Amino acid sequence: MAPDRHLRARIVVNGGRRAVQLTVDRTWRRFGSTVLAGSPLRLFRLTPAGEAVAEAIERGDEVADSRLVDRLLDGGAAHPRWAGTAVYTVDDVTVVTPQLGGERHDDGRLTVDDATWPPLDGADVRFDVNRGPAAARNAARPLVTTELVAFLDADVSASAGDRRRVWLTPLLAHFDDPRVGLVAPRVQGESRSPLDLGVEPARIRAGSRVSYVPGAAIVVRVAALDSIGWFDERLRFGEDVDLVWRLDQAGWRCRYEPTASVWHQPRPTWRGRLAQHHGYGTSAAPLALRHPRALAPVRMNGWTASTWMLLALGHPFAAVTLATASAAGLIGKLAGVPAGESFALAMRGHLAAGEQLAMAIRRAWWPIVAAGALVSRRVRLVGVLALLAGGRSTPTDLAYATGVWVGMLRTRTAAPITPAISSWPARSRQTTQPATDR
Repeated sequence: MAPDRHLRARIVVNGGRRAVQLTVDRTWRRFGSTVLAGSPLRLFRLTPAGEAVAEAIERGDEVADSRLVDRLLDGGAAHPRWAGTAVYTVDDVTVVTPQLGGERHDDGRLTVDDATWPPLDGADVRFDVNRGPAAARNAARPLVTTELVAFLDADVSASAGDRRRVWLTPLLAHFDDPRVGLVAPRVQGESRSPLDLGVEPARIRAGSRVSYVPGAAIVVRVAALDSIGWFDERLRFGEDVDLVWRLDQAGWRCRYEPTASVWHQPRPTWRGRLAQHHGYGTSAAPLALRHPRALAPVRMNGWTASTWMLLALGHPFAAVTLATASAAGLIGKLAGVPAGESFALAMRGHLAAGEQLAMAIRRAWWPIVAAGALVSRRVRLVGVLALLAGGRSTPTDLAYATGVWVGMLRTRTAAPITPAISSWPARSRQTTQPATDR
């Protein structure tokens, strides 16, 4: 069955110490003893006991903590919604703001002045030379005595007065799970901002629907930060993405919780916004060297890549034929999934890849496409369609792409523009192992 995605279940975790709610992901589809869900999409095969747990979750019944629950959470197939009183309160959080310029926030934040001139009045820590946000955040460590620390940029509105409690409270409950190292709210701001990661909760992991979160607003367990050495001060941009990926690799759970939200004030001028996105782009190459394949601009299987290549070369009939044949080939390879669902899944994947490619053209491949457009009418058409698909975000996407190429030239790597093409369908142990209830 395919239940309403808002169905929730109360789950008793941590040895029955407290109860939480579980929300199935919007991708959730169950067919008897088979669940298809998560990001990336994966297959969970249930034992009879595991099937009973899944049914209980869909009914809204209480279920006990189990390995199945852990696998659903880790795979992004379900998300916790904590009920009741959390172990941590806002008094257990130190709010740290790295700041360069502007006015100091007089609302209880611990402020690190990153070489503002004239100096910020009342800053808790001051640098005489600008060292960047990573170093500024790290400099607060000796002053943090709480178990949790929140990093909140100076251009983010959240903690004025009792609003500090409003944005923190939905995040703090996640830390009742001792495996959670970081939780991030939704960062709202300019239209189609790359900082706004949408309204769906998620497990944060490279290659998933929410592969990173911005450091503009995050809450982190201090023990988790200590275990990985805090922020990498060698990165002037992308230090927040690197932090999340290192936490995940170290075994900490990182979660995106959009029921909490903050407001990011965009740069007041287009020139400022373009410069900011250019800076973001320069981080792609250093990050790609630290985390191979995590920043691939496109992730798809060979059949999908071939389908879109045929279409771009002007062979629509061949493209449709290949897409249909490859979708039909998936039937029977996903044991327990109805033929119609398997076929539809493959076709949706082909269509979604088009959006991926358009974004990759704007944010990674634009210089290559622009050069090809000088000699090819078809390449010009592809480029124009990609630009139109970006809408209002196209200028900042192109600024980001410029930064990507500047970063690649500096580091002499093409990793940020290299696609990740896999065979299809992928067969992995993770997707075919039975999911038990223990």
